[in-house]
Amino acid sequence: MTPDLPPQPSEYAATPVLENQLVRLEPIAAHHEADLAEAVSTGELWKTWYARHIPSPDGIGAEIERLLGLQRAERMAPFAVVDRSVERAVGITTYMNLDAANRRLEIGSTWLSPDVQGTGINPAMKLLMLERAFTDLGCIAVELRTHWHNHQSRAAIARLGAKQDGVLRHHMIFDDGHVRDTVVFSILNTEWQAVRAGLIQRLAKHSRSAH
Repeated sequence: MTPDLPPQPSEYAATPVLENQLVRLEPIAAHHEADLAEAVSTGELWKTWYARHIPSPDGIGAEIERLLGLQRAERMAPFAVVDRSVERAVGITTYMNLDAANRRLEIGSTWLSPDVQGTGINPAMKLLMLERAFTDLGCIAVELRTHWHNHQSRAAIARLGAKQDGVLRHHMIFDDGHVRDTVVFSILNTEWQAVRAGLIQRLAKHSRSAH
């Protein structure tokens, strides 16, 4: 892609199938509802106080419709995360805060069933998403954000090789009045090859442990 010709917003909002040995990211659709309801039920993820973007099992259908509405408005690119070992959807991830003019976007609104955490699904998924962002869409920066109190998420983002940009204090007010401080990380296009090498090395370890 020619750097002087940034992609149009419709390209940023597109959801082509992205796949590797561990995971497949595919356009989210109504047929994923049953799998996702089961995935979110494990550990009752929607009750996590700092993860308000995670729907309850009964709310999965409405959440899918909400995400598709945002995609139609070219504000988001939502994917179902499919564990290829069982061919079931085990979570959701998106490109959001799409900014084609400045060749930036955020990977966010992500959740995975606790059953697949630590299995390599998350780094495999991030490898696919970052590859598309930097190589196909020509991004110069990709953001990742999380709640200040979500230490597991902050550690996982840091392990990717992302650098912390700062903290947006009192950034968001939740429905119950809770105020979120948001930690902002980013990966630059100049850092991508090193991050990519690290992810490939991590996935190789998961592949060896599976045999």
